[in-house]
Amino acid sequence: MAASEITPSEKQNVRFTARVMVTALAVGHVGFHWILQSFVVLVPEIQQTFGLNGVGVGGIQAVKELTSGLITLPGGVLVGMLRKWWGWLLGICIGASGLGSLLMGISPAYVLLLIGVAVVSVSHSLWHLPAAASLSHHFASRRGTMLSFHGVGGSVGDVAGPLITGALLLVMGWRGILSIYAIAPFFMAFMAVWVFKGIGDVREDDAKVAGLADRLAMTKMLFKSRLLQGMTAVRGLRSMALGAVVTLLALYLGNDLDLAVFDRGFHIALLIAVGLLAKPVAGMISDKFGRKQVLVPGLIWSCALTLLMVGFNDGVSLTITIALLGLFLYPDQPILTAALFDVLGREEATIGLGVVSFVSFLMAAVSPLIAGGLYEVWGFQAGLYYVAALFALAAVIFTLLPLNKKIGE
Repeated sequence: MAASEITPSEKQNVRFTARVMVTALAVGHVGFHWILQSFVVLVPEIQQTFGLNGVGVGGIQAVKELTSGLITLPGGVLVGMLRKWWGWLLGICIGASGLGSLLMGISPAYVLLLIGVAVVSVSHSLWHLPAAASLSHHFASRRGTMLSFHGVGGSVGDVAGPLITGALLLVMGWRGILSIYAIAPFFMAFMAVWVFKGIGDVREDDAKVAGLADRLAMTKMLFKSRLLQGMTAVRGLRSMALGAVVTLLALYLGNDLDLAVFDRGFHIALLIAVGLLAKPVAGMISDKFGRKQVLVPGLIWSCALTLLMVGFNDGVSLTITIALLGLFLYPDQPILTAALFDVLGREEATIGLGVVSFVSFLMAAVSPLIAGGLYEVWGFQAGLYYVAALFALAAVIFTLLPLNKKIGE
């Protein structure tokens, strides 16, 4: 870690080193994605249990996106004021993800299942605000790299979760799996409070930290920023595409191809596994050469591979296409976040992330419903054309954004 990025007192605290801070945040990130991505593999069994159609399945993903988005705007305003308590907040978020998984596992009705999904989604969204902001602050010159390593933790959960869930489905039901997944987060929550103590980096000269009125004014200003509006549109379109891809693949692999549970888990995991190595590499390149130089080609790549899947939609060709699509499907998210922090000040960081996440989550909430409807009426290929259009539009908008100036200048 560069000496300019830490204070002398922090040098004596092992928790402020890149190795410990990034590793701990990445490990915590694993749990959220393990639960959420494992849920995708369980969709056909859940669909059968509650008698859901394609739109009903899309509704689960829509609730996930909607609740995630609704919490990020007020969360972004308030979390910045609570920097002293970020360790507690991160611990509570981890514990809440376990509670949500348990609710899903014991749910006797579709409504309770949705509540469990909402609890995990809300805790996941709140986790990102202090986690991303602290990494951006402590490692400003390497924020793309550090945010990417944090994202790798999520990808590990995305890969391992579906694989292990697919294997467990061979010997037990979906309810038991989700209930078991609730155990680890409860223990991790207690560890997080100690490990993340002081992560908000509150100092004596922070006495004039912006209050609620100032933060509400910042929020209003950020909503009016053309640059932030453009970044929000890109993030929203990307989230819409991702939500649609996950929904379409879950339906297509289970219903059209009638794959066994482990094979479904393998293909969902494959979509993410390729990004495990690509994510930190993309982050490092973006730190050195620029966000736009990495993200625009990546969005075009995702568009092209989605269109290729229209023709290569079964057998080995589908497996290869899914793997290639995953090369940039997940590595783009940390770069988008780094690009956002590049144009924001420290006091604006959690607010800006909250504003962007709020709008983009709302955009993403409707996408699984659209994808599910297209699948029901016109089939898998129609959904893929919709996803490709989203990636293409995101690439065009990001190309035109002026990323060489701060918001407000």
